[in-house]
Amino acid sequence: MSQEVLIGHDVVGLPGGEFTMGSNEHYPEEAPAHRVRVSAFGIDRDPVTNRRFALFVAATGYRTVAERPLDPADFPGAPAENLVAGSMVFTPTAGPVDLRHLSRWWTWRPGACWSRPEGSGSSIDGRGEHPVVQVAYEDAVAYAAWAGARLPTEAEWELAARGGLDGAAFTWGERARPEGRVMANTWDGPDFPWRSTGESGWDRTSPVGSFPANGFGLHDMAGNVWEWTGDWWSARHSDDAVKPCCVPGDPRGGEVAGSFDAAQPQFRVPRKVIKGGSHLCADTYCLRYRPAARRPQPVDTGMSHVGFRCAWDPAVEEGA
Repeated sequence: MSQEVLIGHDVVGLPGGEFTMGSNEHYPEEAPAHRVRVSAFGIDRDPVTNRRFALFVAATGYRTVAERPLDPADFPGAPAENLVAGSMVFTPTAGPVDLRHLSRWWTWRPGACWSRPEGSGSSIDGRGEHPVVQVAYEDAVAYAAWAGARLPTEAEWELAARGGLDGAAFTWGERARPEGRVMANTWDGPDFPWRSTGESGWDRTSPVGSFPANGFGLHDMAGNVWEWTGDWWSARHSDDAVKPCCVPGDPRGGEVAGSFDAAQPQFRVPRKVIKGGSHLCADTYCLRYRPAARRPQPVDTGMSHVGFRCAWDPAVEEGA
């Protein structure tokens, strides 16, 4: 790993430990709450930024999934002119819409990729310290391998996000906005996806570290961007151990065969777990900027609110 990359990563070494993973209080995929043990590891203080990802691309010539033309074999019958490189971009609606249909506020944009997050004509100029987005799982893994790291497991990510507050609803405690303070870059106000009050100060991503760190000194473990983990999606957690002596160590989530979306059998793309919520999490629609929250993400799909951070083995001392 080059010195330039090492300087770009502020790594926090965590001793691991036992904690309650998941929640029985919110969404069904977070249940059941159960005890797990995690070994010591290191994790980035911040999500990987555009500046860091640009170093990787410059050093390797890497092309992200969103920059590669689509394979006609994967889309039989589709017009050739539609098989262009691009990605999914959040597009605010003109007014209230049926929140059961995500297609109302997500648009496929030709040319959208990590360096043009909103599509052709956009850029990351002035956003070097914002988290990189429009990265598929393969892209995040490639960057982590180049940096000498890996992606965190879901259990590692959740332990880190909790910041020592075992069982708390949020990374900072029990209340979404303690004493009215905005603690994370999430959607402001009740009018998702068409009108934000702008209270957080950002319409999309924000520079990493713009909001308070958690108890471990980690930034953006809530909101800003969802983050890839290395675990396959499963619809629920494992049951809690019957005896304290049987608490599982370093659990690894589901199996690839169970990660597919049964509601869309025509799309045979496995899914990984993403964590942390994003700037699109609205309390009235998606209260998922919590440590226990989790969502499935197809491995081939980058989006304008999905990024990642690296984990490190063996644990790296803080400030490395």
